[in-house]
Amino acid sequence: MPLPPARGMQALLDEMATEMLRRMSAGPAALPDSWQEAPAGTCRGLRTALLGYRDGAKVFSGTRLTDQGHAEGQHALLGVLTRAGFELADAVQAFTTGYAYTIGFVIEEQAVHPVPGERAPGYDAEQRAAAIDPAYELAAAAGQDFFGDFEPRFERGLAVVVAGVERVLGP
Repeated sequence: MPLPPARGMQALLDEMATEMLRRMSAGPAALPDSWQEAPAGTCRGLRTALLGYRDGAKVFSGTRLTDQGHAEGQHALLGVLTRAGFELADAVQAFTTGYAYTIGFVIEEQAVHPVPGERAPGYDAEQRAAAIDPAYELAAAAGQDFFGDFEPRFERGLAVVVAGVERVLGP
């Protein structure tokens, strides 16, 4: 008996996300000993992998993985954080905060560039600025900051996340 459509679609998305994770996890997964660099490197790797799939972040987020392939990498990352002095709950918070930042960032990045090198209509900074009432000059001027230079913006935001983790949860 076939699954109801919604449940069948979710099962398909779950398997797609699991396969994406399998591909992300292929090869050596040595993490640096630095508690700051381990989650940052994990987030960088996640972003790179998700950008390899159209709507990769949307497909990957909110799914249930269908096997335990994630456990080894999670264990390694949480191990770096707990050895650095984080309580397990704080290590999980640090990891999930970086993960949520990365997923959200990539969803927005892929909205602007659904296909690498191709900009979706509506994200041209000059056209956007011209369409905004001049009374809102800051909003008009912010287009490039919102919709361009993704690599440095990701890195800067990741630095903010790591600094926040250190400030709020630090060992």
